[in-house]
Amino acid sequence: SQAAQQPGELERNYRSPLVSRYASKEMAYNFSDRKKFTTWRKLWIYLAKAEKALGLLVTDAQVTEMESHAEDIDFAMAAEEESKLRHDVMAHVHTFAHCCPTAAPIIHLGATSCYVGDNTDLILLRDGFDILLPKLARVIDRLSNFAEKYADLPTLGFTHYQPAQLTTVGKRACLWLQDLAMDMRNLQRAREDLRFRGVKGTTGTQASFLQLFQGDHDKVEDLDRMVTEMAGFKKAYMVTGQTYSRKVDIDSLSHLASMGATIHKICTDIRLLANLKEIEEPFEKEQIGSSAMAYKRNPMRCERCCSLARHLIALLADPLQTASVQWLERTLDDSANRRISLPESFLTADIILSTLQNITEGLVVYPKVIERHIRHELPFMATENIIMAMVKAGGNRQVARFLSEEVRPLLEPYKAEIDVKFELEL
Repeated sequence: SQAAQQPGELERNYRSPLVSRYASKEMAYNFSDRKKFTTWRKLWIYLAKAEKALGLLVTDAQVTEMESHAEDIDFAMAAEEESKLRHDVMAHVHTFAHCCPTAAPIIHLGATSCYVGDNTDLILLRDGFDILLPKLARVIDRLSNFAEKYADLPTLGFTHYQPAQLTTVGKRACLWLQDLAMDMRNLQRAREDLRFRGVKGTTGTQASFLQLFQGDHDKVEDLDRMVTEMAGFKKAYMVTGQTYSRKVDIDSLSHLASMGATIHKICTDIRLLANLKEIEEPFEKEQIGSSAMAYKRNPMRCERCCSLARHLIALLADPLQTASVQWLERTLDDSANRRISLPESFLTADIILSTLQNITEGLVVYPKVIERHIRHELPFMATENIIMAMVKAGGNRQVARFLSEEVRPLLEPYKAEIDVKFELEL
C-alpha cells in the first residue's frame, strides 16, 4: 500500500493516472486499501455480533475490543504476514488478532475468505454507484439548462456528417439528454439490484455455520439476515458458490460501459462542432491550446472524455470473460482481474462524468457562425420544398427530384453570394 512506502518511492514507482491524475477523492478512497480493509474488519465485527446474539460463545468484551481497533490497521505488518502466508485474508486476520488478543479466537469464526472479500466488493460497488449517480444527475441538470436556453436557436442538422434539414441547438442537446437519462435509469437499476453475498460458507452451503449452530437451520438463516442488514443491504443472494455470481459484475460494468458510449458520442459531437466553430467547450483565460500554434483552441476536455470512455468500454470484456470461466463453485483466476477491472471501471466513469459536468457548465455557442452556415446551405435545402411544391401542383415526385438535382450545380457558383431570409417563400 502507499501508506507503507517510504518518502520518494511514489515518484519512482508507477501509479495509475486514474488516481494520480484524474479521479475524485471520494472515488479514489472508495477503492483504497484503507476502505477495503476497514470494511473487512467491520464485516468481522458484524459476524461476531450476530453470532453472539444467536447464542455462540462470543463476549461483549471481544466485540468491544474489535470495534476499538476497526480503523487502526498496521499495513506494514499485514504486508509482512501476506509475504509469509501468501494469503491476503489470513494476513489481515492475523494483523487484526494481534491488536485484539481477547477477540483473536472468534475473528472470522465459521467464515470463508469470500465472506470478507466478496461482501466488501459488493459494498464498494454499491458505494461507487452512490458516488456516480449524483454526478450523472448534475450533468443532466446542466445539459437541460443548456437545451432550454438554446431550444429555439436554428442550426444545421447533419446526417452522414453532411448538411441536412434544420434542427435547433437545444433539440440536438436533447438527443444527448435522452441517452443520459437512459444511463441514469440503468445505473439506478444496477445499484438497486445489488444484493449481499451474506454468510454462506466455503461452497455456498453454509455447512460450517450449521455445525456451529448444531444443525439449527433457523439460526443460520437468521445469521445471514442479520449480517446482511448490518451491512446496509435489504437482500442477500439466495444461491452462491464460494463467490457471488460473477454475472453481477457484468451487470454493473455493462451499464458503466454503456454510459461510456453515451459520453463518447456527446463529446465527439462537441468536437465536430468545435471544428465548425459553432460550439466550444470551456477555454480558460490562461489555457494553452497548442505549444506551437497560439491560435488553436483544442477541445482537450472532450478528447479526454473520449479517450477514457474507450477504456471504460474496453473494460467490459474482463467481467464477461471472467464469468465464463468460473469452474463449478469457483476458481481463483477471477481475483487478480477483478482487482483491476472493478475499480478502474468506477474510477474511469467518475472521471468522465466530472469532466462532462465541467464541459456542460461552460459550453460556448456562436450564433453568428451558426447563422452563416445555415445561409450557406439554405438554397440547397430549399430543393426539398421545391419537390413538395411540384408534387402538390400535380407533378411526379421522382421527376421533380431529378429536376431539383439538375438545379443544384447551377447554384454552386452563387453559393457564397446568395443571401436568403430564414422564412423562405417559394
